[in-house]
Amino acid sequence: MLEELTAGTMILSTQGETFTVDEHLAARFQPGDRLVANAEAGLLHIPAIEQQIAQQAVTACTEAFNEMDAVSDAQLVDFFHRFSSALADNQIWAEIAQVNAQDVDQAKARGRSTTRLEVSQTMRGNMIEGLQGWAHTPTRRDQIIETITHDGFQIELVGAALGVVAFVFEGRPNVLADACGVLRGGNTVIFRIGSDALATARAIMTLALQPALIAAGLPKHAITLVDSTSHAAGWSLFLDPRLSLAVARGSGPAVDQLGALAQSAGTPVSLHGTGGAWMVASKHTELADFGHAVVRSLDRKVCNTLNTCCIVRERATELVPAFLEALQRAADARRAPFKVHVSETDAGVLPDTLFNQTVDIVRAEGSRRETQAQIIDSSDYGHEWEWEESPEVTLILVNSLDEAMELFNVHSPRLVATLISNSDDEHQHFWRHVRSPFVGDGHTRWVDGQFALAKPELGLSNWANGRLFGRGAILTGDSVYTVRTRYVSS
Repeated sequence: MLEELTAGTMILSTQGETFTVDEHLAARFQPGDRLVANAEAGLLHIPAIEQQIAQQAVTACTEAFNEMDAVSDAQLVDFFHRFSSALADNQIWAEIAQVNAQDVDQAKARGRSTTRLEVSQTMRGNMIEGLQGWAHTPTRRDQIIETITHDGFQIELVGAALGVVAFVFEGRPNVLADACGVLRGGNTVIFRIGSDALATARAIMTLALQPALIAAGLPKHAITLVDSTSHAAGWSLFLDPRLSLAVARGSGPAVDQLGALAQSAGTPVSLHGTGGAWMVASKHTELADFGHAVVRSLDRKVCNTLNTCCIVRERATELVPAFLEALQRAADARRAPFKVHVSETDAGVLPDTLFNQTVDIVRAEGSRRETQAQIIDSSDYGHEWEWEESPEVTLILVNSLDEAMELFNVHSPRLVATLISNSDDEHQHFWRHVRSPFVGDGHTRWVDGQFALAKPELGLSNWANGRLFGRGAILTGDSVYTVRTRYVSS
C-alpha cells in the first residue's frame, strides 16, 4: 500500500502507458488512497473514503442479490405497483419536486444544464408508466427459453438472474426508476447519480422507492444508492469485480472513462455516451416529408437528435432552403435561433447573411453571441453539438447516397441513420450498407425504448466501438439475464 506520493514519480499502466505524478496529486494523496493508471481512463486518484462508500454499497447490494432467490414473482410485481403508486401520490411528489427545485437552482448557479434535471409532470408520468409496464412484463427468471429433445433425455435452456447491475448516470432522476426494471428478472441494482441530482435521488429513495421495497418484502438493499458527490466513488464502483454488468450513461468522455475501468476489472459493460443522429436526403426526397422529419428530429437535445444532415447536390437548390426553413421552425418552437455548420466547400449553398449576422446561441454553458453559420473542417463532420435551446446541426452536400453512407460509416458515432426517400430500392441499399443499429425512414427521435418498444430504456448503445453480442442496442430491464442449462431424464 502506498503511504505517500512524490511529484515527478512515473506511474506505469498495465497497458504500458506512463503517467507523471504532479504536485497537486502528490499533496492530496493520503495513506489508504488508491491510484489507478489506465491508458484510456488516465491517472486517477481515489480517496480511501470514496473506496469505502462504494465497496460497502456493493457489499450490501451483493448480499441482497443472494436473498433474491427467495423473492417470489408476485412480490416483484407488488414492488413495481407500490413504487409507481408512491410517485402518483401528490403529497409525496410535492416533496420530491421541492427537493428537485433546489437541485435545479443550485445547478443553474453553477452554470450547469438543467434540461434533463427538472422532474416535470411529463417525466413523472413516464416514470409511473414505466414502472407499471415492468409490473406487467413477463420475467425470464426460471422460464424455459428452449427445449432440445433427445432419446431418453432433454436439455432445457432456462432464464436466470444475472447478478448485481451497476449504473452511473448524469443528472436525470427518471433513470432511477428506469433502472429498477432489472429487478424484474431477479437482479439487484446499485447506482451513482450525478451530483446535480443527488438530493432528488435521495428524496425518491426515501419517500417512494425504499418504502415500496420493504412493503413488498424485498431485500432493503436490492436497490442501492452510492451516496457520494465524488466522481471517484463512481470510479471505485466500476472497478469492483463483483459487478455482473456495468452501465454508464452521460457525456462521451466520461462514459468512455468508466467503461475502460470496468473492462479492466473484467466486468461486461454497456456504454451509452456519444450520440447524434444523421439524416440523408436523396434525389427521391419529397420536400414536405423532409421538412417534417427535420422539425420532429430537433424538438430537444438528446442522443437521438438530428446532428448531421447530408443532402445530394443535384437537389440542393430545393432541399437546402427546405432544410433551413425547417431549422427555423424548430428554432421558433424553442424561441431561440438555430446554428448551422458547413464545410468551406459547401458554404456557397447557404445565404451570406447567415455567415455575417450574429445571434445569441444558447448552449448548456450559457448564451454566446456568434454568427448563425460557421465553417468547419470535414474532420468535424461527426462532432456532436451539445446545444441547450438553439438547434445546432451540420450540413453536408454529397454527390450520392453511397457517399453519404460512407461519411456516416467513417465520421459518425454510428448510432442513428435515417433516409428520407420515396425509393424502396434506396431504402434497401441504405439498410444493407449503413453501419448503424438504428435505421429509419423519417424523424430520428423514435430511437427510444419507451417510444419504440413500450419499455423503459436503460440506455442506447452505438456501434462506434463494435457491435453487441447477443442483444439489441436498446438495453431494457428484461434484456439483463443469463441462461442456465438443465438435463432432464425422459
